Order: sequence, then C-alpha cells, then structure tokens
Amino acid sequence: MKKLLILLTTSIIVFSCGTSDSDTSTEAPKKNNYTLVFFDKTQSVDLDKPFVRNKYENALKALLDQHIQKEGDQLDVYYIHENTQKSKAVSLITRTTKEETEGLSQTDKEAAETNYQMSIQKERKMMLQIVTQKMLEKNTGSSNAETNVSASVPAVSAAGEGGKLVFAYYFSDMVESLKNGRDFHKMAPISHDQAEEWAKADIENYKNYSLINSKVFIVLPFEPTSSTKENNPNVTDYWKVFFDGLGVSGVTEI
Repeated sequence: MKKLLILLTTSIIVFSCGTSDSDTSTEAPKKNNYTLVFFDKTQSVDLDKPFVRNKYENALKALLDQHIQKEGDQLDVYYIHENTQKSKAVSLITRTTKEETEGLSQTDKEAAETNYQMSIQKERKMMLQIVTQKMLEKNTGSSNAETNVSASVPAVSAAGEGGKLVFAYYFSDMVESLKNGRDFHKMAPISHDQAEEWAKADIENYKNYSLINSKVFIVLPFEPTSSTKENNPNVTDYWKVFFDGLGVSGVTEI
C-alpha cells in the first residue's frame, strides 16, 4: 500500500506540473486551486472492500497534500447518483494564512515557514476527516439506482469561472447508468472507436459548458487482477474523449 500511495502522489504531481503559474507570469499572484471530489454513491462501488477503501483513502491524502497549499484553496465534495448536479455534500476553504516575512532574519523566516507548514498540515488533516466521513456515508435511498457521471459537468465548469485551476477527482467505476440515457450496465462500448463515437455524440448535451481550466483524475475501484469485463477499458476511453471534447487539459486514470 505504501507503493500505491507513492504512485498516486507521483501521478498527481507530474500531471499538475503543466499548470504551474510560472508558465504564464512570475509577476502574477498565484491562483487558488479548486478541487472537486465526486464520490460514487451507487450500488456498483463497495467501500466495504479493503482494497477499495485503502485506495480511496490514500488518494484523498495525496490530493489534499497536492492541492491544499494556501489560503483560499477550495475543496467541494459531490455525490454521484441520479441527481449528481444538485448533490454537493460539503464545501471547505483553506483558512491558514502565511506570515509576511519581508524584513525578517533568515532564522525568523525559517521559523515562520515551519509554523505555516504545521498549520496547513493541521487543516489538511481536519479536511481529510470530514471528506472521509462523506466518502463512507451510505446511500440507501432510491437515488443509488442510477449513476449520472456526466451531470458533474456544470459543477466543474462553474468551479473554473474566473480562471481558477480546477482538479476534478472521480472516485467511481465511471459506469454511466441512466434510465433515459447511456446505460453501460446494459450496453457498454465494445471498442475504442465505438466509445469515441458515443462520447462525441453525448458532448452535444454539454456544448455550452467549458472545462478548459480543468484536469480530471479517475480513481477506479478495481484491483489490478480485475478482468476487462469488470474494468472495461472502453468505458475509460469514452470518458477521456468526452472530457477532452469539453476542453479538459488532461485525464489521468489512477
């Protein structure tokens, strides 16, 4: 599991490098991160399985370390089910402030930085407890019968307004399952070409939204030994084409 955590952290760090503020201007103030976490609250994701729970908990720790860095960084949690768009569970904003160090001695600057890191780490720990609690909550209502992943698009688009950097994490098997739409349980794409064709058609439903400031991470609940029937790579391909068509600058599968 230590190896898994290292891999998760590495994936996030490497993928985030492309959005460094130094790429645009060293003079401009550093933009705040806006992290969205979508937890699948349908029947197909079982957090009682030790592998799934450990993987998800490690991924949460890694994303908080990476994206909660300064005052104003925000993390919102949504639930994926039949009414994903209106399912915000919690919104957290970093409050830890950094002491102004201009004019201080090197020793005092180092002390201020140490105090800041301790404070921000304490806040990350608090956030982790809250988000983990939301992750473990059971959904026993009728909404767990449908999985509406695509309805997350408006939330991700809204988060990116004003030029914020958006990191959207999907803790899900990504099996869209709608009564009046795509249902990958009944009919999943059988090839990459079919996945691409379906995704391009479905993008039309969200053509008024832009995800240009966003990066997407898909945290799948499958063990490495899972069959392609369970972990269908064509489903993942569908989402990569779907998000790419809406302007997402990269999709990483974890």
